Amino acid sequence: MSKRILAVDDSESIRDMVKLTLEDAGYQVVTAVDGADGLDKADETVDMVITDLNMPNLDGIGLIKGLRAKAGFAGRPIVMLTTESQDSRKAEGKAAGATGWIVKPFKNEQLVAVVRKLVGS
Repeated sequence: MSKRILAVDDSESIRDMVKLTLEDAGYQVVTAVDGADGLDKADETVDMVITDLNMPNLDGIGLIKGLRAKAGFAGRPIVMLTTESQDSRKAEGKAAGATGWIVKPFKNEQLVAVVRKLVGS
């Protein structure tokens, strides 16, 4: 059974890129349009979350805090996928509970390598 990834981004093109890249690598991908939608869709079947930082309704930091408070998400990988590369923003993400950080634009191989490292194939 393939691992299930939740990809959260307010950009439809980024959601589609992440979904196609990870599905080509053998993962199941569920998408959400913002942090609030991601929090609703995050359930026990999700093995990992990839989220943007800046989104309407609930940003990536708020999503991570919400997920870390949710039963079963304390140890699941959550990776930020964002244009933000400042150390202060990375520290904020880490303090909220982010497992890793990928800066856009990213290479598909980089995304797949990070997912494989964190949840396996």
